[in-house]
Amino acid sequence: MAECDLSAKRQKMVSVLDQLKEFTVVVADTGDFNAIDAYKPQDATTNPSLILAAAQMPAYEKLLDDAIDYGKSRGGSETEQMSNVVDKLFINFGVEILKKIPGRVSTEVDARLSFDKDAMVKKAQHLIQMYKEAGINKDRILIKLSSTWEGIQAGKILEEQCGIHCNMTLLFSFAQAVACADAGATLISPFVGRILDWHVANTDQKSYEPSADPGVQSVTKIYNYYKKFGYKTIVMGASFRNTGEVKALAGCDYLTISPKLLEELSNDVETLTPALSVNKAEALDLQKVEMNEQTFRWCHNEDQMAVEKLSDGIRKFSADAVKLENMLKERLFAVRNGC
Repeated sequence: MAECDLSAKRQKMVSVLDQLKEFTVVVADTGDFNAIDAYKPQDATTNPSLILAAAQMPAYEKLLDDAIDYGKSRGGSETEQMSNVVDKLFINFGVEILKKIPGRVSTEVDARLSFDKDAMVKKAQHLIQMYKEAGINKDRILIKLSSTWEGIQAGKILEEQCGIHCNMTLLFSFAQAVACADAGATLISPFVGRILDWHVANTDQKSYEPSADPGVQSVTKIYNYYKKFGYKTIVMGASFRNTGEVKALAGCDYLTISPKLLEELSNDVETLTPALSVNKAEALDLQKVEMNEQTFRWCHNEDQMAVEKLSDGIRKFSADAVKLENMLKERLFAVRNGC
């Protein structure tokens, strides 16, 4: 009898991942199709680092070959061909991911353009056109832009003038979050884990309870501000280091989670209670911030963590973009030389 009761109890257990999906949109932070199949997220995000990792897996050989063929067929200088190859590879991954999810995929604009507003707008429009040629409507795409002042203004143009939805990434400061909302960005991706990393490396405190985690507190502050003042911009917590951070942000609009942490959440049967809610946020006594370029640059500059992590993030994404280009360049030359 006891064994039957235990069996029935286990059957009733619902994973933390399934509970989380009841009040937060779960997004897969990966370019690996198998992980997307396994955890069935609503949306998916990619970046140069994720595509670089996925592109080295034998399973995605055809996507690389197709991108190289595309670059060759477009002609132009070596630099132009490489640019087309990389863009096509991102599109190929995006198209395949969209076959596996009901929502949207995020595709990133080259981080090396982070301080060039016009170049970011041009690249975003080009990527959307490539998706269109592949039969994908722009409403299923989020263009990822670095949350520099220039990136935020590029996002404003794309949202208002082009109807292109933007995901503002590499977001670490409250000033960035306010400026993105004022610009009408569709979605922001504040980086929880990287904020924690900075505090662990630069302060005496080396561990935090989830609710006291500085990355969790940053996203909580942004979420509450957005809901208090009725901003439509979606808050998507990103870059998690552990499931405690994820649980502490349950109730956030979206959370983008790596396959490793998705697996841990799917095996966890703890009861999950939403930590964030619109009603709680609306009841808070908060002051609205007036943001312009001068205020943005000053307030962001005053946040040492945010300044350092934004610069570091741009450098790392840029470095991985170069690694990806070099890998593809070797394949392109091998194909061209008949090897």
